[in-house]
Amino acid sequence: MSERPAATGQAAVDQLLEVLDLDSTGEMTFRGMSPPVGPQRVYGGQVAGQALVAAGRTVGPERFVHSLHGYFVRPGDPTEPIEYQVENVRDGRSFSVRRSVALQHDKPIFFMSASFQRQEEGLDHHAPTPADVPMPDEVPTMSDRLARYPERLGVWGQIPRPIDVRYVGEPGWVRPGDRPAEPHQRVWMRLDGKLPDDPLLHACALTYASDLTLLDSVLSVHGEVWGPGGVVGASLDHALWFHRPFRADEWFLYDCWSPSASGARGLATGRMFTTDGRHIASAVQEGLLRRVGE
Repeated sequence: MSERPAATGQAAVDQLLEVLDLDSTGEMTFRGMSPPVGPQRVYGGQVAGQALVAAGRTVGPERFVHSLHGYFVRPGDPTEPIEYQVENVRDGRSFSVRRSVALQHDKPIFFMSASFQRQEEGLDHHAPTPADVPMPDEVPTMSDRLARYPERLGVWGQIPRPIDVRYVGEPGWVRPGDRPAEPHQRVWMRLDGKLPDDPLLHACALTYASDLTLLDSVLSVHGEVWGPGGVVGASLDHALWFHRPFRADEWFLYDCWSPSASGARGLATGRMFTTDGRHIASAVQEGLLRRVGE
C-alpha cells in the first residue's frame, strides 16, 4: 500500500488550526493534541504555539502579545494529550503577564512566560532589511528541493506542511558535503493558506514557524547538516518578540545567524521582515548539538 502524501496548502493550514484550537478544561486549564502523523517527539514550535494559545485565552482582546520566553524540559509524546495550566502572574494598567506550563503524565515538558500589552504610541525605528535577497518566487520551493533528496524524506514526506518554506541557500537536511558554509541562513515563509483575522492566532502561527529553521543557522556557519554524517540536536529554550502588526499567511523573510557555539550548544538569533521591509519579530534560541556517525 502506498504511503499517504503530506497535506499541503489550505488543507494543511486547517489541520494546524485544529492543533492550535485547544479544548478548555477549566478557567485556566486547556488540553491540546498533536497531529496524527508526525515525528517521534512533539515538535517544539507546536508546544510553544499551543502554550501561547492557552495564555492568550486568559487575556482580554485589547492586549496583544509582545514577547514570550520558554524552556523545553522534556521531550513530548505526540500520541498523548498535552495539558496546559496557565497562571495569572499580573494584570497591570498596560501589561498582562502569564505563565503557561505544558504537562504530560503530570510532568512539565515545556513552560513559558508571555507578556501582553495594550496598544500604545512611541518611538519607532528598526534596522534595514538584508540587501540583495531574492524574493520568494525567485527561490526553489520545498517540493523542488525535496525532489533532489528522496532518501532524506522518510516520514517527513507524510507530515502535513502548513508552512510554505523557501530556502534562499542550502537547507540543513541535504547530504553531508552538499552544503557550503554560510554565515546566515535566510528563508522565506508564510502559512500556505488563509488564516482568520485574529491577531493572537497569527502570533501563535508565527511562534509555530519560528522554531522550524532557527537552530539550523548554527550548522550553516560550519556547512554542517542534520542526521547521519552530521549533527543531531534539540531546542533548549526559545524567545520571541513581536514588534509590529503582521499576517502569518503573508510572506516574511526569516534572517537567521549564530553568534556563538560551544560546549555542544549553539546560539541562534533571527529577524523576520515583511516583503516591504517591516521588521515584525525577533527570535533567539539555544540548542543542544551533537555529532553523529554515518
